[in-house]
Amino acid sequence: MALRNIVKVNTEAESVLYKKTRIVERFDEKLKQLAEDMIETMHEANGVGLAAPQVGILRRMFVMNVDSEEGDYVIINPEICEMEGESIAYEGCLSYPQMFGRVKRPLKLKLKYHDLDGKINEMEAEGLKARCICHETDHLHGIMFTEKVIGNLVHESQLAEDDAEDENDL
Repeated sequence: MALRNIVKVNTEAESVLYKKTRIVERFDEKLKQLAEDMIETMHEANGVGLAAPQVGILRRMFVMNVDSEEGDYVIINPEICEMEGESIAYEGCLSYPQMFGRVKRPLKLKLKYHDLDGKINEMEAEGLKARCICHETDHLHGIMFTEKVIGNLVHESQLAEDDAEDENDL
């Protein structure tokens, strides 16, 4: 395994973040190595998800780990089939370090995807898991979370302050 460089906004390489990815058709050792590298990179960066474009690879693939008990997921060629409800919450992105914004996402969803062996799987997700799937799937379409932010982006140092203001509004 090897750590990959995460492409950040406002760098020379950032254009890859705004490009659409290609479908994965070959499920080989090279793909498995990429998945291992992405998982290691995601964990090292303390992220819950990482899409292939974020490491400079234009393939429809992401990894996620939103629950340590469930462990790591490798999601290839994702297709969100159903969405239900709405939730607005703060999101951040490893490609946009220390910045967060409120984004509206579905509360629940159903997903079809391939695993590393090319087998088609289905998954139901809600809460943070559904949010992560939507965020990473957006990356595969060249869409950054900043394009969906409601209001302004805030630095992570302002989050506790912003949350306190929200509580005072109730």
